[in-house]
Amino acid sequence: METKPYGKTGKRVSVIGYGGMRFRKSGDAWDLDACAALVKLAHERGVNYFDTAPGYCEDQSEAIMGLAFKEMKGDYYVSTKSSEKSGDALRRQLERSLARLGRSRITFFHIWCVLTLDDYRVRMAKGGAVEAARRAKDEGLIEHLVFSTHCTGEEIETIVGEGAFEGVTVGYNVLNFPFRQRGLAAAHARGLGVATMNPLGGGMIPQNADYFDFIRGPGDATVVEAALRFNAAHREISTVLAGMGTREEVLGNVAIGETLRENTPQAVEAIKSKLSGSLNELCTGCRYCEYCPQEIEVSKFMQAYNKKMIQNVDAAKGEMKWHWRLPLEKAEACIACGECENRCTQHLPITQRLKEMAGWGAA
Repeated sequence: METKPYGKTGKRVSVIGYGGMRFRKSGDAWDLDACAALVKLAHERGVNYFDTAPGYCEDQSEAIMGLAFKEMKGDYYVSTKSSEKSGDALRRQLERSLARLGRSRITFFHIWCVLTLDDYRVRMAKGGAVEAARRAKDEGLIEHLVFSTHCTGEEIETIVGEGAFEGVTVGYNVLNFPFRQRGLAAAHARGLGVATMNPLGGGMIPQNADYFDFIRGPGDATVVEAALRFNAAHREISTVLAGMGTREEVLGNVAIGETLRENTPQAVEAIKSKLSGSLNELCTGCRYCEYCPQEIEVSKFMQAYNKKMIQNVDAAKGEMKWHWRLPLEKAEACIACGECENRCTQHLPITQRLKEMAGWGAA
């Protein structure tokens, strides 16, 4: 497995990192040992960056990682997160994560899911999350303080320029890279390590392989390989987080990490020329919007809306009827409270889209 430096930390991390958000149940239950075996397999094959968080996989991801870590030998790095804004709440979550992971210290601890500059300022306030994390770092509970974000490239540039962090995890892939490149360049120039999440666009790329076939280069057997290599070959990117829920996914991702090649400026520009600005408006399926007071299954509607953007309205209606088995009329229950849009990491116009989709049912 190829490795790269993680900023100025002195650590070298595997170009493919283990994203702990895609573990799968065995039937209706979690087989934690079986999931932990995948983590151990990845480590045996050279992966040394393991990313998890409270709440991932019905709040089982940290427990799975902790089981695996008990049996793993050699060097590896642990990444987890807290989205809490108050210092006291962050400290409680950090201590719980340490216990579940079986660690005395977190290698890369994230101020999690910074959505806007205003959100960042709240985390930086006196008594807030960053102050508590710095105190925990002084105590030896955190080795490197980093942050994760879905902000624009310009906003990321502002945050990294203020010097509070040693690294950043950012959503970045062949769909949205023109909108985040400025942030990555700024982070790299400041000596921050960079991890990228959502390299497959939340499944959008493999689920529409024919549509995105243009990203494949010489030697890429699939669009999945092409998408992962695209990220890993950026000089600014330290590690690419790939969700792995099966043995086949582990082995496939490891193989990609063993055959790294560099992106040329010409190759990047060729891909950029084939993208439209609307592709950054595709929902990545992160599901942070799932807090609707009207119990609308918002993320499913937004995933179907992707079909409208990539194909047509009929394809989106088919997705709702045959895949999600949800009536379009359910969207009529939206009261435009804005809760889903406040939580959306991409700032999508969700209420507008729900209103549009409700109209399809009458068409």
